[in-house]
Amino acid sequence: METAADLLKAPVTLEDRDFHLVAYAAHGPTIDPVRTESIVHRRSTEEVRTRFERYGIARATGPVRIPADPAAGLLARLCLPVRWHGVTYGYLWLLDHDGHITEGLAGQAAPLTERAGLLMARQTRDRDDLGWKLAELLTIRPDLRAQAVGELAEIITPPFAVAVLRGEDIGPLNPWLLPRSALTTVWEGDHILLTPPANAALIVERARRLLLERRPGPTYAGLFSPCTSLADIRESWLRARVAARAAADGETRTWSSLGALRLLRCADDATLADAALPPELKPLIEHPELAHTARTYLDHAGGVQETARDLNIHRQTLYHRLRRIEELTNLTLGDGQDRLTLHLALTLHPHLNI
Repeated sequence: METAADLLKAPVTLEDRDFHLVAYAAHGPTIDPVRTESIVHRRSTEEVRTRFERYGIARATGPVRIPADPAAGLLARLCLPVRWHGVTYGYLWLLDHDGHITEGLAGQAAPLTERAGLLMARQTRDRDDLGWKLAELLTIRPDLRAQAVGELAEIITPPFAVAVLRGEDIGPLNPWLLPRSALTTVWEGDHILLTPPANAALIVERARRLLLERRPGPTYAGLFSPCTSLADIRESWLRARVAARAAADGETRTWSSLGALRLLRCADDATLADAALPPELKPLIEHPELAHTARTYLDHAGGVQETARDLNIHRQTLYHRLRRIEELTNLTLGDGQDRLTLHLALTLHPHLNI
């Protein structure tokens, strides 16, 4: 960046094709709000992206001039597409408010943009290759997993944290916006992150924000750590996936926090439904108020006073509901085994896709 800035005598930034900041040179007093936003927030807004793409920069093979817009506080700038083998990987942006960058001077920067294109293409390929290898570690086929372990053993070393992000209709993560220590792939509808354990929570939240920027909506995250072997990444993913299923919107649940919900890993939903929700309990599920009362009562270990206070009802009302629960289920809440059966069913049922 400094080389380009010195050559062209202009403030310079390098952005990828999604307008995320990759690098920038030191700036003096020549700056405008769009450039400031890009540097401070490490990305340009969708409005800016739409505005600049109207000038055909995504298809351009040479410099593109963007005129100034004094009303918007926008300085004139020159865009040098960063390309490699016919593919645009990003843009070199130069503030050129006085128009001093001639066509000949811009041409002298061609080797720099070509070099940047090569490096960005290589980094994209390397991250994509590692993403595919991470996906191979998740497959059900042991031969592919063993091959991927052998190929990755000298590149990445454990321990790892494995995270899962889930949401509806959200596209893949841009690896350029994540730390270099993080690998990402998409597998069976999950966004999967492989990160160092020490900063896993921060990377998960960064990934969540990136997904929300693209498409707002509910997001659920699960985390398993530590994964001590490449060969264990598939099992770690399955556990992180269970944690994500148990998470509330915007929450990251860890495998270690799940308690009885770990049973969700043991079988498919239909099998668990048969085991955890016997037919005699189904009438209770059809009465949400009574089911909530039973769950609260059992969460409080049968404490009547605490349950009534939590539900904001009179104790006599609670006693009436408990009798009704016993009638519906044919269970005795004073019996330890019956209480375990009911508590387990009410704990698992909200997380079963049935």
